[in-house]
Amino acid sequence: MPPRDNPTARQARLGAELRKLRESAGKAARESAGLLSIDQAKISHMEAGRIGVSEERIRRLATFYSCDDTELIEALCAIAREHRGQHWFDEYRGILAPGFLDIAELEHHALALRSMQSVTLPGLFQTENYARALFAGTTPKLPADEVDARVEHRMRRVKIFDRPSPPEFEAIIHEAALRMRFGGRKVAREQLDNLMEVSKLPTVTVRVIPFTSEDFIEVTQPVLYATGVVSQLDTVQIDSAFGGRFLDADADLKKYRTLLDIAEHASLDPEESRQLIHHIAREL
Repeated sequence: MPPRDNPTARQARLGAELRKLRESAGKAARESAGLLSIDQAKISHMEAGRIGVSEERIRRLATFYSCDDTELIEALCAIAREHRGQHWFDEYRGILAPGFLDIAELEHHALALRSMQSVTLPGLFQTENYARALFAGTTPKLPADEVDARVEHRMRRVKIFDRPSPPEFEAIIHEAALRMRFGGRKVAREQLDNLMEVSKLPTVTVRVIPFTSEDFIEVTQPVLYATGVVSQLDTVQIDSAFGGRFLDADADLKKYRTLLDIAEHASLDPEESRQLIHHIAREL
C-alpha cells in the first residue's frame, strides 16, 4: 500500500509519539527498521503518519524502547485500531478540507475541552444561522454548497453533548464576542439565547471576560485545549483565517494551560457570566 498523501492529525500524532519514544530511547531509525525487518524509509513514513502501524509492532517497538508506560502504549494501540469510515465525520472526506475532519476527530476523542475565544463563539455552541453567517462572510466568497456542507458539519459536531458520557467543556468567552452581531440582531439574539441554554448543560461551564477586566490575555486567536486519554496525547488547536494548527510539544501545552488559567482567573463566575449574557441579549 502506498504512503498516505494526507494523514489525519490523529494518524500523524500516533507517528509522532512513536518517534518521541524512539528518540527518548536513543535509538536510530535504522535500528527500529532492523527490529521490524523493514526498510528504514518505512520507519520515517510510519513516524510521519503516512503509513499505518499494527498493534503488534507498536508493542514490539515499545519493548525495544524500554517504554513501560502501559496506559500510553494502550492509547497508541487504540489509535492504530481506528479505520477510515468508522466515525460520522469520515462522511465529509473529499467534501470538506481535512482540517474540518481533524477538529471533529479531536473533539470526539477528548476527555475534556477548554477554549478561549475573543471574537466568535465556540463552534460547538453555534446556531445554524450564526454559523451560516460566519461561513457566508469569508473572503473569497464560498459556493453555496460549500457553505451548506460546513454548516451541516458544524451542527453535527454538537452531538458530542448527547453522548452518555460527554466531555467536560469549559468555554472562556470575551464580552466582545457576545456583542458581535454576525447575521444581524435576530441571529445574534437567537445565538445568545442558545448560549444560555448550552451553559445549563451539566458538563458545560461558560465564563465571560468582561470589558471591565483590567488583565490583558494574550489569546487573540481561538484556542482549544483537548485533554487526551493520557496526558501525552493532550493537544492544542489554534484557529486562524489561514487554517488550524495542532500543537503537542510539552512547552506549547504548558504555555496554553497557563494562558487558559489566567483567562479563567480574569473571567466572571458561571452565574455572573449568565447574567451578563442575558443582559446583552435583552439589549438586542
